Amino acid sequence: METFEIANLHVRFDARGELLYTRSRPYLAKDGAEADFTIDLSEEFFARKHEQYPRLTLDECRYMWVGEAFYARLLQYDGMLLHASCVEKDGKAYLFSAKSGTGKSTHTHLWLRAFPDSRIINDDKPAVRRMDGTFYACGTPFSGKTDENINVQVPVRAIVFIERGTENSIEPIPPAAAIPLFLSQTLRPPKKAAMETMLTLLGKLLEAVPVFRLRCNMDLSAAETALAGIEAYYGKQEKG
Repeated sequence: METFEIANLHVRFDARGELLYTRSRPYLAKDGAEADFTIDLSEEFFARKHEQYPRLTLDECRYMWVGEAFYARLLQYDGMLLHASCVEKDGKAYLFSAKSGTGKSTHTHLWLRAFPDSRIINDDKPAVRRMDGTFYACGTPFSGKTDENINVQVPVRAIVFIERGTENSIEPIPPAAAIPLFLSQTLRPPKKAAMETMLTLLGKLLEAVPVFRLRCNMDLSAAETALAGIEAYYGKQEKG
């Protein structure tokens, strides 16, 4: 087993298989780092998953279920998964979530074109973790089909749920309306106690970070509309 630094945590697991091994290399911890927790899944476990999901290779099973185990344990450290494409601009993280196929990755790649100083933190499964009272978007090696991720932790500026539209518009969502959107795009723990922990964490997140609904097309102006709307919201908050 090796130790990796992910979301500012030291995580120990066996990076078996080319996919998991290759994608985990940028997250290797320094020698001697003590693990916060260990993920120990057997080859028999992966073989059962491969048999259950034959469309996946054994390599993909290792990658996916080590990732799932990481996000399940992350809840114990004030962190959770959000299925989103996450981009950093000016030292701030913007997370764009949506139903599969809506175009969240397409939208964040518009940001890369519209704002050359931006970069992708994680294209599919960023970790959102509360550290010292601040919520951070964290890169992880678990980024879905693409390998677009970097090992950083960036304060979250906004969380945006995308819907397709012919014209671009953005509006804030009240916390009560945002909760079901979050629950549809995260891993919901099966045990009651863990679910209560997640809901408590989600409540703190909604108190600290504004959530928006973005209706957009796939033109470059969609990124500009999103950023302008978020900054206008913060401008109103500062004025009081």
